[in-house]
Amino acid sequence: MSGSISYSEAFKRQVVDELGRGKHRSIEAARRAYGIKGAPTVYTWVRKYGSEDLLPKRVKVETLKERDELKEARKRIRDLECAVANAHMDYCLEKGYLQAACDRLGEDMDAFKKSSL
Repeated sequence: MSGSISYSEAFKRQVVDELGRGKHRSIEAARRAYGIKGAPTVYTWVRKYGSEDLLPKRVKVETLKERDELKEARKRIRDLECAVANAHMDYCLEKGYLQAACDRLGEDMDAFKKSSL
């Protein structure tokens, strides 16, 4: 039967502090130095008690085609958002004109819509 290991808050903070001061070259080195078994354990402590600059950096490598596709997708999203905004503005203007026309005619707008179908 295998038991779980529980670490005190003071110990967790000590490990993160040592990382921040450069006592350990990496999170993995700190984990090995103290015999901490769970690979993500110290990463979790760093996120909770430390600063993001202690975490390893991720570098995304992509092809020119992938970059161009992403750029094109973002442009398409902007264009679609603009088209939706323009369509909404047109709808609001048309509704306003219809309301103004119904007011001049003394008609109820909902009744006018139903009679026009």
